[in-house]
Amino acid sequence: MAKPYSMDLRERALARLEEGETSYEVAAALKVAVSSVIKWAARKRRLGSAAPGKMSGHRPYLIDGKHRAFVLGEVERDANITLHQLTAALAERGLTIHPASVGRFLNRSGSIVHRLQMNS
Repeated sequence: MAKPYSMDLRERALARLEEGETSYEVAAALKVAVSSVIKWAARKRRLGSAAPGKMSGHRPYLIDGKHRAFVLGEVERDANITLHQLTAALAERGLTIHPASVGRFLNRSGSIVHRLQMNS
């Protein structure tokens, strides 16, 4: 993933905008995309700062807790259950998720995933 532009560059761009230059002129002078200048200005108006937001990080798994126990129980009950059937069962329980996400969950959980993917 690319690094965000420096705050120095962002501040110089915003200062030029405040002096009356257009986004296109600022972008050309600083050799950045016009869309970047526009987004920095919008971020400054919306948040009070053009500082970059948080990048990357860990997103928690959707299938955890009671859903985890449910999926593993269903697989134990019926070894021939498909990813689509598990997805539909989770949707009935209030968790809308893609079958690929269920497959990744099962892959993290053990070796049963290969049998399920062949049945999907």
